[in-house]
Amino acid sequence: MTDPTQSPAPREDSADPAVASPPPPASAESTPAEISALAPPRSLPERIFLAGDGVRLGWRLGLYLGLAGAILFAAGWLGNSIFPNPHGAARLWFEMYSEVGMLLAAFLPAFLLARIEHRTVDDYGLPRSEAFGRKFWVGVVWGFAWITALLLLMDGARVFSFGRFSLHGVRIAKFALFWGVYFLLVGLFEEFFVRGYLQFTLTRRIGFWPAAAALSAFFGGIHLLNQGETFVGALGAALIGLFFCLTLRRTGSLWFAVGFHAAWDWGETYFYGVPDSGTTEPGHLLSPAISGKTWLTGGSVGPEASVLLLIVIAAMWLAFHLRYREAHYPTQA
Repeated sequence: MTDPTQSPAPREDSADPAVASPPPPASAESTPAEISALAPPRSLPERIFLAGDGVRLGWRLGLYLGLAGAILFAAGWLGNSIFPNPHGAARLWFEMYSEVGMLLAAFLPAFLLARIEHRTVDDYGLPRSEAFGRKFWVGVVWGFAWITALLLLMDGARVFSFGRFSLHGVRIAKFALFWGVYFLLVGLFEEFFVRGYLQFTLTRRIGFWPAAAALSAFFGGIHLLNQGETFVGALGAALIGLFFCLTLRRTGSLWFAVGFHAAWDWGETYFYGVPDSGTTEPGHLLSPAISGKTWLTGGSVGPEASVLLLIVIAAMWLAFHLRYREAHYPTQA
């Protein structure tokens, strides 16, 4: 019979004080500090490359821009081999090839980072379910309408005349199609590169509008690399870029901005034949006449460097704000 005064024998698993008991599981009321204390220590590479929600912001941006730069370099090297000395029609096809290369440089790193971040590339602003849908075509109508409005203002100021047709017959359709495809590539590349992955990633850190302001300033700044670009032209590009950010915020995707961007450039370069950021391309439908004070005409840069553009941008902002009032960004997977 057991003596009730005798102490119970110690349990076998606790006889050795050197054996540590497992930590208690984290409860719903556990603080972040308590949960962090229970987590195993992170290795040095994890501390360098990872944050609480995955890869650190700086490494994401660096990886995206680094891969984009590498693809651009490879595409440029290949292009120089295919088009060693482009002139005439070969120069136009080289420009088309260059836009394809830049589009790949914008999209391929985003596909890789989408896998790393456990997302789909649709989250970065161009959902495939909306590809070339209603938002895109409404953007096309807006883009062509507003570049027309700008030129009508210049015509009213007596510094611009629409001129006469410079293309006839089948060449009208051929160049319309060529420049349509070309500026679609331009719209896809510039919108996704500036306001796709970069906008999405920065928004998660600093908020939508601070990210939009920084990237729009960058968008305007890179226009200064164009030959003959002016400060007013770069400012106009930055403000148009900020308008595109508004369309992204209100529609939830970049498809409206892509359609607007493509139609604006197509109308400017092909349909009306005016300089676009200092470049006048062959194969334009009209041969306009531009003369007058540079601050009204934009000079060699074109209408985008005219102060009248600021009036048009203000009207675009107001019209879009009244039409699209609710914010739908960021899109969800």
